[in-house]
Amino acid sequence: MSEQSISDHQILYEDNHLIAVWKEAGVLVQGDQTGDKSLTDSLGKFLKEKYQKPGNVFTGLIHRIDRPVSGLVIFAKTSKALTRMNELFKERKVKKTYWCIVEGRVEKKTDTLISYLKKDPVKNKARVSSKFKEGFKQAELNYKSELILDRYTLLEVTPKTGRQHQIRAQLASIGYPIKGDLKYGAKRSNKDGSISLHARGLEFIHPVQNIPISIVAYLPDSEIWKRVNEILQ
Repeated sequence: MSEQSISDHQILYEDNHLIAVWKEAGVLVQGDQTGDKSLTDSLGKFLKEKYQKPGNVFTGLIHRIDRPVSGLVIFAKTSKALTRMNELFKERKVKKTYWCIVEGRVEKKTDTLISYLKKDPVKNKARVSSKFKEGFKQAELNYKSELILDRYTLLEVTPKTGRQHQIRAQLASIGYPIKGDLKYGAKRSNKDGSISLHARGLEFIHPVQNIPISIVAYLPDSEIWKRVNEILQ
């Protein structure tokens, strides 16, 4: 996916107000100082060509996932939908579900992690504290163990807050770094440069139609995710 072009297969949901896209690990959601093409850029081009629209196409970015993470990203196609979806995220009325493969065998079937995080802009990572300190913000997530894979465990994670690198930092802080995530202590990298964290699903009430929406992102086609898919089917 060198050009980061979008195919119909990547469109997980679309109506007049919203569009949900499957993001490949390694692709930026939004442009940064690298100048690399982003998912936002590619989506604008995709919609412009699909609907033969003149001029620029509105692609309102509602939320982000990290570059090495795969999965679901949702955009607004109108300013009204963008404003309302931003409010839903701010008020924590959107249920976000992630799947991740962590190093080690997680003994607790379910758990809630509450800790405090602070951005370290120099290292571009989150520092974790078990107690409140000045400048740190509370982070909370729930996890559920879904599958043991030899030296790894598949977890389903539901974050209650939306801090930078929250899932990566909190799981690493209890001794379970995400597979491939060298920044947070993984033993080795993944061949494709990804980390084994996947934005699996979103659930919310549609901001315009006022109906429940549930969107699920299919799993990546890397070897370990294929294995997960085969076992769970």
